[in-house]
Amino acid sequence: MTSELLQQVRVINPVSGTDQIADVLIADGYIRSVANSIYDVPNDTQIRDCRGMVLGTGLVDLYSYSGEPGFEERETLKSLLQAAAAGGFTRVNILPNTSPPIDNPAVVASLLSRRGAGGQGSRGSLTPSPHLHIWGALTQDFAGKQMTELADLAAAGVVGFTDSQPWENLLLVRRVLEYIQPLRKPVAFWCCDRQLMANGVMREGTDSIRFGLPGTPPSAETSAITALLELVVATGTPVHIMRVSTARSVELIAAAKASGLPITASTTWMHLLIDTKAIKSYNTALRLEPPLGNPSDRAALRRGVQTGVIDAIAIDHAPYSYEEKTVAFAEAPPGAIGFELALPLLWQHLVESGEYTASELWKALSTNPAMCLQQKTSEIAPGAKAELTLFDPQHSWKVEQQNLHTLSSNTPWLGQQLQGRVVQIWC
Repeated sequence: MTSELLQQVRVINPVSGTDQIADVLIADGYIRSVANSIYDVPNDTQIRDCRGMVLGTGLVDLYSYSGEPGFEERETLKSLLQAAAAGGFTRVNILPNTSPPIDNPAVVASLLSRRGAGGQGSRGSLTPSPHLHIWGALTQDFAGKQMTELADLAAAGVVGFTDSQPWENLLLVRRVLEYIQPLRKPVAFWCCDRQLMANGVMREGTDSIRFGLPGTPPSAETSAITALLELVVATGTPVHIMRVSTARSVELIAAAKASGLPITASTTWMHLLIDTKAIKSYNTALRLEPPLGNPSDRAALRRGVQTGVIDAIAIDHAPYSYEEKTVAFAEAPPGAIGFELALPLLWQHLVESGEYTASELWKALSTNPAMCLQQKTSEIAPGAKAELTLFDPQHSWKVEQQNLHTLSSNTPWLGQQLQGRVVQIWC
């Protein structure tokens, strides 16, 4: 038997809603005991003083990009899983936008066969590797003209279905919603009208005028959300709305939930932390899709997560090489890395500031994403499997390429000193 005793750690359990200081005994992959003090432990138990540290249920990322297959210079599955482990994530769900795309069972089988490639990172004993799950594509080559063989992909083991990009053919979306019902798998949509978006590269408003960059109006998102909600009314099929980024979108989703529509929603961690004012630096790591919101959008998204209108916080990790991002802001591919940065920055800006409780943040990063995916949630209780994240909110470190497990470094926090780092995961 291998066992560890975490002494006087702050235990955050979103399932029970508790936040307490306790001893936690872990043995052979299971939580054996949670108590004020634990003295009766097996021989050779590793005892760790965890005062000041936080132990929570394992973090779950709803959706992120993998470079592999096709763009291994950006990220491999091994580096992605190492980065996720270093960020406290015990489950990772990768999007189908690879090359070749994940639109047939053969690609699914190939990726799932490699999912044990995470292993131990270079920075410490962040083992084991997170669980890897895969989204299957809704349409062939993401062309939006013909559905993939959804039943075959479901049988191959995909976690759910999404094209992870805007759609134009509403008739096909309706057919997808009708066809997918018997499969009982999550289906996720990024709602954006490309025609209304036009050539926008940041959110429309006074800042876009000031910075001289083409703006994307909020209606590019809200009109697409409205259309999708009408199709949910018509079909009754549950959907997940990805990448919510505007205040008006939060209002639409709140009203839809109040009327009983079967929907869940997520925003990304960067949309909660920064807004259009940061783009004055023209840092291409701030070029995102959907674009960063105006200050009012950011405030509404924070309230939406806190109240549960927005169910979950996604990382949407999108690695790009230095060469790809070292261009003019408007020409840069949209996306930023996030696995190793999200928890420290969210904790610092939302929990340490007193805006969120620790349980509110942890729920949005852990149990709620699992529920959106129709997965079983982890819990910190005697007898439960140990799917856990140990976090030291006082650990100071500098964001540099040599300190990151991801192969890419496209983040606006590069070169900055952060406080808070994951110590270990169990899964």
